[in-house]
Amino acid sequence: MVDGLTTTIEIASLIIAVWCLITTFRDRPMLVPHLIAMGVLWLLVIGQAVVSGVLMAGGERPAETATFIGYLATIVLIPPACAAWGFMERSRWGPAVIAFACLILPVMMVRLEQVWDPSSV
Repeated sequence: MVDGLTTTIEIASLIIAVWCLITTFRDRPMLVPHLIAMGVLWLLVIGQAVVSGVLMAGGERPAETATFIGYLATIVLIPPACAAWGFMERSRWGPAVIAFACLILPVMMVRLEQVWDPSSV
């Protein structure tokens, strides 16, 4: 796992969450800029997944490989699933779905780091 990339994902996710919460409180639907932001976040997450896969193929292994792969797969699926759901919901709750997903991602990234290197806890 790349610590800098993990931190970037966490910060970007929290910024998008705040932006989407403001959009929700303003009673506005999700727009294309929200989708673009989620796409960028998804690319960052995919990058982390690829790096993790390369490290695992190179011999580095997390303490609990199955748990790590489960978390990683979930993290990769959250941004596109919630972006699609948020875009289909054309009320103020569309951005709320995105905000919720963006608040979950940093927590899951921290857990992913803990599973990767239990000594860092």
